[in-house]
Amino acid sequence: MLRKTDLLLGALTLSIAAGAMALPHAAAARGGPGGGERPTFGELDRNGDGLLTAEDFAAHAQARFAEADTDGNGLLSADEVRARAAQRSASRAERMIDRLDSNGDGQLSLAEIEERRRGPGPERMIDRFDTDGDGALSAAEFETAVAERGGHRRHGGKGPRRGN
Repeated sequence: MLRKTDLLLGALTLSIAAGAMALPHAAAARGGPGGGERPTFGELDRNGDGLLTAEDFAAHAQARFAEADTDGNGLLSADEVRARAAQRSASRAERMIDRLDSNGDGQLSLAEIEERRRGPGPERMIDRFDTDGDGALSAAEFETAVAERGGHRRHGGKGPRRGN
């Protein structure tokens, strides 16, 4: 039977490798696997030959693992995984502020968040599911809305919800 740490390490290794394999499709995009910046072609092309091979991706994954393995023992402890997760979380928060902070004050107001909201707003939901025309959703109307959206992501309406 596998221990939790074995499963966690396996998942992390797969995540690192899968993330590196997915990078050529959007190498310049922000928010790469693990929440960090996606590496450039040049960073992935470890041998500098102008081509990305499986060996280049493996070398990149190995380097990322070595970076997370702060004590250099070839294994990731829970503390190392937590530290890496905290770095990713901080990076995500910084990118969110960079993306949404329209007035450049380094902070987000509700107005700044709402102006960039993805997907339909509450007005659209009310218009669609307010069957009695009172301009509000009753508990039953809300349940109908939730049931109709069942099995879809909250934002964008595509694919299954996380955790299902």
